Amino acid sequence: MTLKIKVPHLPESVSDATLIAWHKSVGDNVLKNDSLVDLETDKVTLEVVAPESGVLREILKTDGAIVTSGEILATLEVKDIPIETTQTDDDDFENPLTPSIRRLLREHDLDASEIVGTGKDGRLTKADVLDVVNQRALQEAEVIVPAVEPEPLTELELTTPAQNLRPEQRVPMTRLRAKVAERLLQAQQNAAMLTTFNEVSMQNVIELRNQYKGRFEQKHGVKLGFMSFFVKASIEALKRFPVMNASIDDNDIIYHGFYDIGIAVSTEKGLIVPVLRDADQLDFAGIEQSIVEFGEKTRSGRLSYEDLKGGTFTITNGGVFGSMLSTPILNPPQSAILGMHAIKERPVVENGQIVIRPIMYLALSYDHRLIDGRDAVQFLVTIKECLESPAHLLLNI
Repeated sequence: MTLKIKVPHLPESVSDATLIAWHKSVGDNVLKNDSLVDLETDKVTLEVVAPESGVLREILKTDGAIVTSGEILATLEVKDIPIETTQTDDDDFENPLTPSIRRLLREHDLDASEIVGTGKDGRLTKADVLDVVNQRALQEAEVIVPAVEPEPLTELELTTPAQNLRPEQRVPMTRLRAKVAERLLQAQQNAAMLTTFNEVSMQNVIELRNQYKGRFEQKHGVKLGFMSFFVKASIEALKRFPVMNASIDDNDIIYHGFYDIGIAVSTEKGLIVPVLRDADQLDFAGIEQSIVEFGEKTRSGRLSYEDLKGGTFTITNGGVFGSMLSTPILNPPQSAILGMHAIKERPVVENGQIVIRPIMYLALSYDHRLIDGRDAVQFLVTIKECLESPAHLLLNI
């Protein structure tokens, strides 16, 4: 029996995908759930696996091809394939490996038992394997320079321009990078974008966090970070100023009665924005746990379309890279985005006295077609007040 290997169903917002690389060749034996090919969309990378064991008879789409939902990628002749086993280890049954991890181990001749897993219950993740691969590559790249005196340059060499000292490399954009570029340009062209700034003293948040972070982590199994405070403060401000949570659709304004908060994350491939669904219904622990899960999914390549879909308001934290101040760009069709920055100690005046406080600059970019400056400024002031008096967030007052 011959099976057709097809492109998986793509969501309505994704029109096509790019075929990145085949992991099998024509004539290769494949086992059920073996990774066959990777597809890249403008949001995530998809792994197409073998539905049954057999022999790959024909490849119809080559690397770099643009494909759509349901297109035939290859044909597979179904047949029994002997499974070669070099060891029997009960751990394989307790901690099963995904097809992509097994492929990485085979390609780089690695032993799973020699790699420490950082996933749930000590399971091996794709990021764990890639870390080992990268470390090995760095070790192999070390160059030992012989301890000999260089020969003096001849007169001809001194007058001849050095060659290959200005190298260039041309590579195609990834689908994700191209989509990010398209959306950022769209935001600049289609919105009347304006940014307002303020500063916030993080003194009380830091003291509260330092006081309870140990008990918080012990009870919830996750660290208490700053992002949960900013999510809670943003939701409080969004409730007071519903227009900030709205979006424009042609000549209509859509007021969203829910709070799906996007958390901008920088990856090697580009910027992605996983979304905290119904963030107003999450407590501090729920927010922090969701952020940790997004990080794990990002590192292991397991982010799904559902994780990235939608969003009514976005928070981006340039402070983790040391940014002091920036103007974040809107994430269409959203109408506002909050930018966090690095916390620095600065002299400020409190009650007529100069004191040192940990200060963060905040930036709020908004679509002036929908949001008036007054609402934007008061919205940012509300976030400032909530962070400087975190009891507002805890007591819901």
